[in-house]
Amino acid sequence: MSAAAPGTVVLDIGKTNAKLTLIDAAGRTITEVRTPNTVSRAGLYPHHDTERLWGWMQQQLRELSALADIRAIVPVTHGATAALVDDAGLVLPVLDYEHVPGDAADAARYEALRPAFEESGSPQLPAGLNLGRQLAWLQSQFPAEFARARHVLMYPQYWAWRLCGVAASEVTSLGCHTDLWRPAQGGYSSLVEGQGWLPLFPPRRDAWARLGVLRPVVAAETGLPSDCEVVCGIHDSNASLLRHLLTLQQSGPCTVLSTGTWLIAAALGSATRPLVEAQDMLANCNVFGDAVPCMRFMGGREFAAIAGTQPAAFGAADVERLIARQTLALPCFAETSGPFAGRLGRVQGPPAESDAERAALATLYVVLMTDYCLDALGASGRVVVEGAFTANAWFGPLLAGLAQGRSVSVSDDSSGTTCGAWLLQAWGQGDAGAAAEPVQPWNPTGWRAYRDAWRAVASAA
Repeated sequence: MSAAAPGTVVLDIGKTNAKLTLIDAAGRTITEVRTPNTVSRAGLYPHHDTERLWGWMQQQLRELSALADIRAIVPVTHGATAALVDDAGLVLPVLDYEHVPGDAADAARYEALRPAFEESGSPQLPAGLNLGRQLAWLQSQFPAEFARARHVLMYPQYWAWRLCGVAASEVTSLGCHTDLWRPAQGGYSSLVEGQGWLPLFPPRRDAWARLGVLRPVVAAETGLPSDCEVVCGIHDSNASLLRHLLTLQQSGPCTVLSTGTWLIAAALGSATRPLVEAQDMLANCNVFGDAVPCMRFMGGREFAAIAGTQPAAFGAADVERLIARQTLALPCFAETSGPFAGRLGRVQGPPAESDAERAALATLYVVLMTDYCLDALGASGRVVVEGAFTANAWFGPLLAGLAQGRSVSVSDDSSGTTCGAWLLQAWGQGDAGAAAEPVQPWNPTGWRAYRDAWRAVASAA
């Protein structure tokens, strides 16, 4: 590729890893670099190591600038995270949402403040997964620092602000189980109003809005063009949803599975059952501000807990042995999420006998959890797999084998955030991409009976 050819950089900060992807004008990935997204335990509380990420990002941007004429940067991040800033920078470290803010008394105080599920579409979640709880705890524990804050920036917009200096708010992060938003009304919740936080939120901008060009110091440090633009940015699961949202009128209702550390089932016009707060169902907001029924669990983290962080390759025979032996991995292996949150994951029946069987068992587990979520939502029609689990050749076929009439397709983009971010920077110009072909369902002997046994034990617990 010529050094003069235009390109876009996607800054994608997931809960486990951060990466920079350089994409050409046709939406093709040129190169990608990544680093662990570490949490620092030093200081006031566990927090994201934003300075390490910033240093890494600047170094990588210097190298990427030699490969293309980078015209835009699009930030995409995980949810439940915000930064309190003044004009100079952070006034407090960016709290890690897996940290439990405060004690039982703090939790009780917050419970009295938070809006009802019917208002916010945001279920009561453990640790700091409700962003409002984080903000309330920071305000009570660090009142002087909190009072210094000029803005509360959702995490994608923090990185946009750091790059270009323009503060903005955006609906996909505001409406992601935060307790801060009223999806039906498209405005801030009673919590924001009651706590007096409204002035801290900068003007709302569309995810595809060009906020401004790079700060001069950033352009000088990175070697990027001084007129490189910064896009407002988006919550990562909503980035995965974007191309399906744009083709909804042509392709009909579907459920998109955004997979990574989290597995989120987002029902685009396909949910038929009411949301149940206790099941970790929620109403996320899409890029247009419309409520989308969702259900989720920590699929990537639970997979790693069963299979290990470097899962072995496995084949059909490994899956078939586990089903025949009735080896069941039962929820849950990440206590902070999902319809079985708070339970301790365990294996019932003969244990897996090899690394390959452990990876197969982890796959069976995430397929069964996903199938459970789809049924609980009443999701009908097509299912599209985006993200990390597209690399698992058995996930889609096994899922398709569990339900008559359920078409399962696997995206050609192993990180749906990449396609979504590219669509943002080319808003109104880019092609949303052709729909993937359905996978062939796989029904190993006893598969549906195995599912029924798993559900019986999980429900009884």
